[in-house]
Amino acid sequence: MANQRSRVTNLHAVPTPPVDESVVSIVDLLQEHLRLAREGKLRSLAVVSVSADGSAIGTQWSCDPSDMASLIGKLTVLTHDLMAARK
Repeated sequence: MANQRSRVTNLHAVPTPPVDESVVSIVDLLQEHLRLAREGKLRSLAVVSVSADGSAIGTQWSCDPSDMASLIGKLTVLTHDLMAARK
């Protein structure tokens, strides 16, 4: 469980703001979570990412070991909600 922290990729500043509203939304969300992390207001974070063509879906997380089960549960609920919304 402790090695999960090594899966976190350091983010870097975006030199040129993206034009697409979807991309702007993603960048804004990431910047907000980065700010919270820098302020020490986060102890765990889970991210689900989908490639632009929809062919690849990935999950990444960095968490306090005691948060692992809760994060997995929330991701499971999110998965079920997303699948139900597709129908």
